[in-house]
Amino acid sequence: MSDSTPHDTSAATRPGDRRAGAERLRRLPTRLLSLAAIHSDRRVNEELAHVDARKWHYAVLATLDEFAPASQAELSSRTGIYRSDLVAVINELADRGLVERAPDPADRRRNMVTLTGPGRRQLLRLDKVLADVEDEVLAPLTPTQREELARLLTALVNHHGRQT
Repeated sequence: MSDSTPHDTSAATRPGDRRAGAERLRRLPTRLLSLAAIHSDRRVNEELAHVDARKWHYAVLATLDEFAPASQAELSSRTGIYRSDLVAVINELADRGLVERAPDPADRRRNMVTLTGPGRRQLLRLDKVLADVEDEVLAPLTPTQREELARLLTALVNHHGRQT
């Protein structure tokens, strides 16, 4: 990367360098969190796209693996995916044979969604993809720092009302 690129982090450490961002921006945790999240989100989306998957696919498969079978309403609540968007995600997964949708025997008005064998295998592939992205994104951090970061982010997310 050349010295003139905006991603040259060494420029931010040189006092008086006009390319360096304002000191208050370099110290603002909410801005740093946002920049890190943007980078992380971009890398996750790129790598999932390479295996013809999306974040919502992973969210549904992982949730079903832990809580299956589940109604569409339960999946919406547990994943944070709006019900109207969830229908499209479930349709995509069902078309690929990764989930099955069937009427709930206890209440035929609602559908229950179940993870299939191929869905479980896809989830394991996506786990690997996401682990590799995490290793890349968090490369500068030690294992202890990664655990601390996860703890701090969990505290923020929980405080602001979205359970992990």
